[in-house]
Amino acid sequence: MRIEPLAVLAGKGVLSVLPRLALALEGGHPIAPYAAGSTSPDLAPHDVAGLPPDLAVVVGTSGSTGSPKRAMLGTQALRASIDATHTRLGGPGQWLLTMPGHHIAGLQVLLRSLVAGTTPHVMDLSGGFTPATWTDTVDAMPPTDHPTYVSLVPTQLTRLLADDAATKRLARFTAVLIGGAATHPDLLVRAADAGVTAVTTYGMSETAGGCVYNGTPLDGTEVFLDQDGRIHLAGDTVAHGYLGDPAHTATAFPTLPGRGRVFLTDDIGHLDEDGKLRVDGRIDDLVNTGGLKVAPRLVEEAVARLDGIAEAVAVGVPDREWGEAIAVVVVRATGCSPDHPASVSGLREQLRGILPDHALPRAVREVASIPTRGPGKPDHAAIRALFETVGE
Repeated sequence: MRIEPLAVLAGKGVLSVLPRLALALEGGHPIAPYAAGSTSPDLAPHDVAGLPPDLAVVVGTSGSTGSPKRAMLGTQALRASIDATHTRLGGPGQWLLTMPGHHIAGLQVLLRSLVAGTTPHVMDLSGGFTPATWTDTVDAMPPTDHPTYVSLVPTQLTRLLADDAATKRLARFTAVLIGGAATHPDLLVRAADAGVTAVTTYGMSETAGGCVYNGTPLDGTEVFLDQDGRIHLAGDTVAHGYLGDPAHTATAFPTLPGRGRVFLTDDIGHLDEDGKLRVDGRIDDLVNTGGLKVAPRLVEEAVARLDGIAEAVAVGVPDREWGEAIAVVVVRATGCSPDHPASVSGLREQLRGILPDHALPRAVREVASIPTRGPGKPDHAAIRALFETVGE
């Protein structure tokens, strides 16, 4: 068995890989998808004879910490994910692809379409993701009796909800999956008020994509937390491990009695009063300021609720007095006057009493858009680079 690098084109050219994806989904004919025009993936040295017999796809992880790894997904895990997704949403349907097909989210749109027996409609992103392009794309979708679905990242949803025509097209879909990054609760309220059926998803390459929808695990998936709140995912969609990396595989994919192979995420979270999973952030994103830990997501949600702020991302930056301090980048809301730029003193005053004092921002930068990487995830390294050392 040989893993075949597969160049995935952008735009409608992505449809050319569907026959090869169908073969991969049979098992035993694995692929390693990558963006056409970029360097072919450097697959780690591995024992070909030791590859899982049902191996279908070797997909890169987001690489938010350390070097990106390549998760080995078997056909059973992929099909379990596809079937559970369609069961949760309302049956196989017509998908719109709005993100790169070599990332797990876009790849799953293609695979779900194959299993559903439909051809995905593709949004041309050569000019960027804009409300106008979205509106034209949705209007060009052929009529169908199938349910209609689309996967977006929160930044895309934010842009569409700021445009009336785009919002009306959003409301046409049976379900709009939102994943890839934290979704502010207020954004979901705005979507619901506009008649948009938004479904938050949580998962990663190591779980064949989203495996927790609206805080509830898909059929065949189990979520449990350790004493520190670290999120563990078990069940049918868990990957076999990392290609050519037995050490990381042993650490991240332990086999537990009664649960089988489990994936230890790098996220922390809690279960709310309804038993639904709430993700508080990544373990390595926790900011230790003055000996007290702060989950950046809680700061982001508080800041984004302030008047005039559309988006916010919080990071920890070096501080000579506190060790680390909270720094925030913000995007101004559409139509908000630029006469009053966001300031540290202004943010701290508005947030006092909402956040504990140690979680109040000590630096702020206003940006036109949040720096991102991959499929719309905030680029925390690039964001940190916007700030000089706080406290100097």
